[in-house]
Amino acid sequence: MHRFHISSENLSGDKITISDKKQVHHIKDVLRLKAKDKVTVFDTAGNEYTADIEKISSRNINLKIREKRVFMACEKFQITVACALPKKSKMDDIIDKLTQLGVDRIIPLKTSRVVVKLDRHKEMLCQGRWKKIAQSASEQAQRNTLPVIDAVKDIGKVLSESGDFDLKLIPTLGGERKDLKEVFIHSHPDKVLVFIGPEGDFTDEEIDLAKKSGCIPVSLGNLVLRVETAALSIVSFMRLYEPRTF
Repeated sequence: MHRFHISSENLSGDKITISDKKQVHHIKDVLRLKAKDKVTVFDTAGNEYTADIEKISSRNINLKIREKRVFMACEKFQITVACALPKKSKMDDIIDKLTQLGVDRIIPLKTSRVVVKLDRHKEMLCQGRWKKIAQSASEQAQRNTLPVIDAVKDIGKVLSESGDFDLKLIPTLGGERKDLKEVFIHSHPDKVLVFIGPEGDFTDEEIDLAKKSGCIPVSLGNLVLRVETAALSIVSFMRLYEPRTF
């Protein structure tokens, strides 16, 4: 069954109206759904609805709710990834893949060695695009929630706001590092913050600042990974060994 995200303003009683142009086009012209077809929708509060399409027009899709399910967030384990901005449009792919892997929050990160330079206007445009990518990936992965996509932040600001995490990891290529598996499995964390560095790694000053903020330097192995590969590798590892029962 096809799955779509809506905001609370699209709900009225047992009726749902989808008016987003891209969603309407996708439903009407790409998927070619018709009246009486069943779909699944979910909102930002974690509610899920089974609904029938009542009417399709060029501007709106009208749905009638048949069943509502309240999503109970039974998972305590949460992953936040602060990822250095890579070159070109690779951040789009990182957002997409991390969303599919169930990451709860993604922070686009500025560090000393980040090459990409965005002014405030471009940062806002990128954040808007990344939110749409996360929404699409959430629908595809059948998530009941959307990840939070932060505005672009400096590493110092993220570290200063990291007090709520009970495990903070910073993979790096040099210096004294601990084994990722040993640290993660023995920590039994509920909320993890992972920093992913840029090409060229973090500077020594950034590593020192991270360690003072409670981050543990870890190794991802002997190979030098690209930004996107490092992000997906460590999140996949944590999903495999996360402290909960499926």
